[in-house]
Amino acid sequence: MGQQRGHRSRAAAAGAAALMALGTACAGGGAVASDDPAAADPVGTVRAAPDSLVRAGSSKARTAMEMASGGTRVTVTGRGGYDFRRRVGRLDVVLPQDPAGSPAGRRPPVTELLAGGDLYMKNRGAGVPADKWVHIETASLSDGNLVTGGATDPFAAAELLRGAGEVTYVERTRIGGVDVRHYRGVVDLARAVRTASKEHRTALRTAVEKGFSKSGVPFDAYLDGRGRLREVRHRFRVADATVVSTTSLYGYGAPVRVRLPAAGDIFTGKIAER
Repeated sequence: MGQQRGHRSRAAAAGAAALMALGTACAGGGAVASDDPAAADPVGTVRAAPDSLVRAGSSKARTAMEMASGGTRVTVTGRGGYDFRRRVGRLDVVLPQDPAGSPAGRRPPVTELLAGGDLYMKNRGAGVPADKWVHIETASLSDGNLVTGGATDPFAAAELLRGAGEVTYVERTRIGGVDVRHYRGVVDLARAVRTASKEHRTALRTAVEKGFSKSGVPFDAYLDGRGRLREVRHRFRVADATVVSTTSLYGYGAPVRVRLPAAGDIFTGKIAER
């Protein structure tokens, strides 16, 4: 058991070092319409968004993460689905190609399985065989896997909104052909930790204590007429980098099949340094 924990610790450190440089972006804006019913209780509306996802059951998901540090900007995208009741999901995450931009340098997508406090990664590289998975306990990551994996866990992104404060209603707009209401505010991370589900509470606490430079995370959230989150954009400050992570949800009710790896399929060797 000690050896396995050691492997997981090394995997976590390598995952953080390799993928910490990843994030997203999106759009929004407009004037506040105070006579719009959607403006009546912006804080309560946004804080209730995670519960609306549980009621919806599941959805398809797109992610984008953009990290800017100095003069370097890196973008990572992902696509997959999430079961909000079971707290499991799958994303295929596309990493940037090599600096030369040659087709030969294109990397295969990293498959990520999200399961509450666990992250499984395949096609991880760094000396990991292509048919093996790397298992990382997200509570061991300094940012709680809000940034490290190159894609924010869709339900963790929603759960951050439980800590929403200073929320204003912006406008009605459309995303993906759906009418939505746009809200803007700042997440109080300490409150988000207190109110998070048990699956994400420990990881979020780690992010607050070790990962983020500020206690507040600005966000833009877009909710449909049933209160379901259609898109959320968070702006994190991690060390000397700014990370913008966007999660888009659509196709509510779509089946999501996630099969976690068997013990024999998990890599237990040393992950190469980068």
